[in-house]
Amino acid sequence: MYHELTQERIKSRRRARIISLVVTVVLAVVCGLAVNAYRRSALEQGAASVREAILESANHCCAVEGSYPTSLGYLERNYGLVVNHNDYVITYEAYAGNVAPTVVVIPR
Repeated sequence: MYHELTQERIKSRRRARIISLVVTVVLAVVCGLAVNAYRRSALEQGAASVREAILESANHCCAVEGSYPTSLGYLERNYGLVVNHNDYVITYEAYAGNVAPTVVVIPR
């Protein structure tokens, strides 16, 4: 049986398509924001882990040698510390051999 489409039915279908398109776009934006927030959180947690690893290596060096290392490179060469310099900006400041260094790790 053939049913002719009325103007009302055509408008109803058009509204349904527009609503489904808007809902799809909103869901895509929400998913994108959620992924971005997760990625940022993971980088911040990674930065905290890198900072802790550097401080633990510096403390280990102090316990073995009697003074804190003067540079981050010294820890990397002599104590097996591996840091991803492409993902993090690291500031390592050592004032004296008997003062713990200041370490700042910022995700790129």
